[in-house]
Amino acid sequence: MSTITRRRFLARTTLGAGAALAAPFAWGGQATAVAPAKATTGADLVTLGKTGIKTSVLGLGTGTRSGREQRDLGVDGFVRLAREAFDRGIRYIDTADSYKTHPQVAAALKELPRGEIFLQTKTWAKNADQARADVDRFRRELGVETLDTLLIHCMTKPRWPVDMRPVIDVLFEAKAKGQVRAIGVSCHSFEALTESAECDAMDVHLVRINPFQNRMDDTPEKVASQLQAMHEKNRGVIGMKIYGEGDFKTRRERLDSLKYVLGLGTVQAFTIGFSTIEQIDETLALIEEATAA
Repeated sequence: MSTITRRRFLARTTLGAGAALAAPFAWGGQATAVAPAKATTGADLVTLGKTGIKTSVLGLGTGTRSGREQRDLGVDGFVRLAREAFDRGIRYIDTADSYKTHPQVAAALKELPRGEIFLQTKTWAKNADQARADVDRFRRELGVETLDTLLIHCMTKPRWPVDMRPVIDVLFEAKAKGQVRAIGVSCHSFEALTESAECDAMDVHLVRINPFQNRMDDTPEKVASQLQAMHEKNRGVIGMKIYGEGDFKTRRERLDSLKYVLGLGTVQAFTIGFSTIEQIDETLALIEEATAA
């Protein structure tokens, strides 16, 4: 599973513990702004960089095994899960067109106060016409006037900001119209990740990160360096693959991963694909354990 030894990981965690506990989450405002207190629970609200968008630290993901696990719950099952997650303080739902979970999310949003939910989805559009159609279709499918964040999904090429400029321009247009609050990108290669950190058009980044180099773009050290670059530019930084998309089978592995990600001080929130309330409850408990002094 891992290309990093347990000894190396534990040593790095120990050395960084003091700094990690003091590291603030990024809040809105100027790049020099800091949070008044470190988030200590998954229900704590943080702000995604300079976007002004607030979210709980923990998000309810809908893309496990390309969304299959969440689709298998059925609409009613997912709505129950989302409602219970909300009751526990989770205010972030993460979806994507490719997950085919918009119907489940739309049904859940009807049961929840829209103004308290951070909604993120993603587009595969490769040209302006597709992107414009997706903005309209996503809002219709999800039953919302405004998408909180719309990401360009799964970039892999190093020159993607140039190749995808027509799509970026459409997302800017949607943002100006109030159809989208913030735009961003998810990446699936280190070259693309590096380009995304340099792309000033991006408000929000969704990044694969865990300490075991599982389903990641490169080593944790190299990915963390790009997270730092994004953080310094006051971008919204959201983690994914925190549990290696379910590959971390033991509680200890999941706790170690949460300690690492939260200890970076650059990841403001993260999404994990859940299919049971027991999984959510365990993660909320692990976050408190991971952030305990």
